[in-house]
Amino acid sequence: MSIDPALLEIFACPECHAPLTEADDELVCTSDECGLAYPVRDGIPVLLVDEARRPG
Repeated sequence: MSIDPALLEIFACPECHAPLTEADDELVCTSDECGLAYPVRDGIPVLLVDEARRPG
């Protein structure tokens, strides 16, 4: 998976508004308090809190 770097710059966590980073097939929140991981399905980020994986 490779998200366009220009898009990755503007993506933010819908829960806490922190930047996101790529990890495998997910976009992961960089905030220590939040840390949600959002799936990327068929190359499309699913930035819905209800679809996110909780840390830990």
